[in-house]
Amino acid sequence: MAQQNDPHRQVMIAAHFDLDGVKAGLKGHPEWLNIEYDWGPEGGLETPLGAAAHVGNRRIAEYLLGLGAPLTPTTAAMLGMTGALEAFIDTDPASVNVRGAHGIPLLGHAAFSGRVAVCDFLMANGCDGAGVALGLLNAAGRGDSGMARWMLEHGADATATNFQGKTVLELARASGSADLVALIEQHL
Repeated sequence: MAQQNDPHRQVMIAAHFDLDGVKAGLKGHPEWLNIEYDWGPEGGLETPLGAAAHVGNRRIAEYLLGLGAPLTPTTAAMLGMTGALEAFIDTDPASVNVRGAHGIPLLGHAAFSGRVAVCDFLMANGCDGAGVALGLLNAAGRGDSGMARWMLEHGADATATNFQGKTVLELARASGSADLVALIEQHL
């Protein structure tokens, strides 16, 4: 695991939310495009694309793919690429239950796509349903009541909290979606 001021670490932090930081870091170190960064025992290994995918950052993911980062099932799920997911599953049926950076299940990534059809596709192809609570949190954070409803219908707990300790209801309220808040309140 690298030190706080390590430039590779800074690129990895940027890969979550800072496209300009990613561009600058990779300009100086293009070899970091696909290298896994070791966050240590509690964080595991993560590529820049994995970082963008697990926080739902479409712009950074598309930029990294454009540079040649290989598409992964988690990124395909986050981007709502059902055709790519189908190809992954055809090649390796176990990929329907793959986990991405930090052990995050595929449904947690799929929630960012905003497409319940992606989640339906995954479930129809053998997804074990892991990640519905995270999917609900991700949907609530984006104000996506359709995706939140899907996650709730598939067993997500409306009392779940995220890594910052925020509840689904708090995230729904912060999103400004009255429909989503009402949906979550119905499930408490």
